[in-house]
Amino acid sequence: MPSPPPTTGARTSSGSIAPAYFDRLYRADADPWAYASSPYEAAKYAATLAALPRARYRRAVELGCSIGVLTRQLAARADAVLGVDVSEVALGHARRRCADLGHVVFERRTLPAETPPGPFDVAVLSEAGYYLSAPDLGALADALADAVEPGGHLVLTHWTGETDYPQTADAVHDRFLADARWRPLDGHRTADYRLDVLARR
Repeated sequence: MPSPPPTTGARTSSGSIAPAYFDRLYRADADPWAYASSPYEAAKYAATLAALPRARYRRAVELGCSIGVLTRQLAARADAVLGVDVSEVALGHARRRCADLGHVVFERRTLPAETPPGPFDVAVLSEAGYYLSAPDLGALADALADAVEPGGHLVLTHWTGETDYPQTADAVHDRFLADARWRPLDGHRTADYRLDVLARR
């Protein structure tokens, strides 16, 4: 996975990565993490979709959808998809990428304060949770527990390499796995990323 510029000086008062950091990245490079071309990303997306317990969902949300590469693939598995991201620049690319998909909608939202209320029967948090400080990650966990309906699923996928982000992949996943509102269904780790699937109790 390409390494973006350090996040030093790009934190909010709560310690999460500030929205302006992402806008700067996407203005400089439309695909700063090579989502559309990286073999790592392609393999991770395939594994993420393969891990979904159901063949089809009614309403899906992707948190931190970036330029919409995974969103477009997720759209083949859901009747409606909401993609949210903190960067309006990234969302412009996502809307163009998915312009022919009438059941896909994108919204600019800052997590955790503007977490979509749902109800959703699946939520995907891929490569986004570790940008949040511990308090903000806890608030996101609370919001998702409300937004995902009982029996619905949460898919977590994060790169395990070294970063200067507020959280590690393990910290993000372990926070949700320790939450009694979620039941672990599946999980595995590769040399590059960790993937866990949980069900809302």
